Amino acid sequence: MKTASLIILFSYHHGNTEKLALRIAKVLNADIQTPQQVDPQKVGEYDLVGFGSGIYDAKHHASLLKLVSGLPEMSDRKAFIFSTNGVPAFGSDRWQVDGHNDDNHKVIREKLRSRGFLIVNEFSCPGFNTNSFLKTFGGVNRGRPNERDLKRVDEFAMKLKEDASL
Repeated sequence: MKTASLIILFSYHHGNTEKLALRIAKVLNADIQTPQQVDPQKVGEYDLVGFGSGIYDAKHHASLLKLVSGLPEMSDRKAFIFSTNGVPAFGSDRWQVDGHNDDNHKVIREKLRSRGFLIVNEFSCPGFNTNSFLKTFGGVNRGRPNERDLKRVDEFAMKLKEDASL
């Protein structure tokens, strides 16, 4: 087993989620791969695996979800989830996730648990969004993630490092 971390990332529109991934990777000294680059058989070689993307229709990107569905069974493999999104989950007034309060993570969380992953923490923050009709209005969350968001993701990554004993 590798004593390392892997971040599996899909970041497309504005690079919002990639900004988070780069900060987390720096703290964890983690490899970053896209879902298309990942060898599902090698995911189990990592001590800690992160799964992140923007949120599309209240869930992570389809390519990330497809990868997770195709992963072999893991035995208590540690994982974390992160995302950027244009709006909080329906009925939620929280942007920052500390635990299991963001319904935008529900689908991937359930898929990861069904594969045997132990979710150690989650993070979410606003991201600049110009999808669909929002483009007409110049988008929402311009400038996000901002320095405050990036500081919080640094703190999140440090906590991951401590909690995962890396």
